Amino acid sequence: MNSRFMLMFSAISGFVFVALGAFGAHVLSKSLGAAEMAWLKTGLEYQAFHTLAILALSVLMRQRRNLWFYWSSIALALGTVLFSGSLYCLALSHLRFWAFVTPVGGLFFLTGWVLMLIGVLRQTRKAKSNE
Repeated sequence: MNSRFMLMFSAISGFVFVALGAFGAHVLSKSLGAAEMAWLKTGLEYQAFHTLAILALSVLMRQRRNLWFYWSSIALALGTVLFSGSLYCLALSHLRFWAFVTPVGGLFFLTGWVLMLIGVLRQTRKAKSNE
């Protein structure tokens, strides 16, 4: 299990989040309409929340191996790329097919949170059996 990769993903995702947020606020807001700015904002919000979740999972994985947390972070990372990325592409390109990618990213988000829950429940059971 490689938490280092997920830490790198968190760093890159955090950088992209800040850079795109600043670019959107200072440059794109002058050329995009209200709907496009709303898509951009939604993508940024979801990217921020899920980047922090991946970062937390990565730190936890460095302390204690948990395969469920690993797969959760993978699913959340794919969700970030597909959900937020498709909203960014939709806002910037107006190609409507990106709207079909967004729900796939949402499914990866949901999968990631369920895997995290399973990991927590299984970790708690192991901890109780060691007492």
